[in-house]
Amino acid sequence: MLHAADDLLVERGFTGLTIEGIAQRAGVAKQTIYRWWKSKVDILLDTLIDDAREALEWRTDDAASTEENLASHLRRVADFFDEPAGQVLQALLGQAQLDSETAASLREGFLKEQRERDVAGLRELLGRDDITVDDRTLDHLVDVLLGPLYYRVLVFGAPSDKELLDSTTRLVVALARESSSTSS
Repeated sequence: MLHAADDLLVERGFTGLTIEGIAQRAGVAKQTIYRWWKSKVDILLDTLIDDAREALEWRTDDAASTEENLASHLRRVADFFDEPAGQVLQALLGQAQLDSETAASLREGFLKEQRERDVAGLRELLGRDDITVDDRTLDHLVDVLLGPLYYRVLVFGAPSDKELLDSTTRLVVALARESSSTSS
């Protein structure tokens, strides 16, 4: 059912996605879907959580530098937006602008959890180079790191290019090092 919802969203968009269509594509009765989810937003939230956790996971290559690991993570995030799960996130963010329940569910669920993973991932990656920053600075660095990607995709509907990802990486590492040296 989750895969059917993903596929239909990509094919038909958010407004064309229906419980009836999901049931038909998944080969189940509508009642089966309603037994588990109350709306298409709830189904999409579950697909997003299921698919994005691995795609947006922070990974480090011990042989790579902090900058290389950070750039690699940004490429995974940029690639994620081209995948069905990334399109689900885009659709939910769009719907969240129109519906306060969707906004609250998205923020208190997936976005909050992903933010925690992003903060922890960046902290761990910077710590490999003995770069330590306070929690507030780390929070701001996550904004600086991911903001350009979300802006490019959500505002302009354009993919992120290598130069944006590389310059964002350099900027975040430089700001972290600067903040770390002034707080020591």
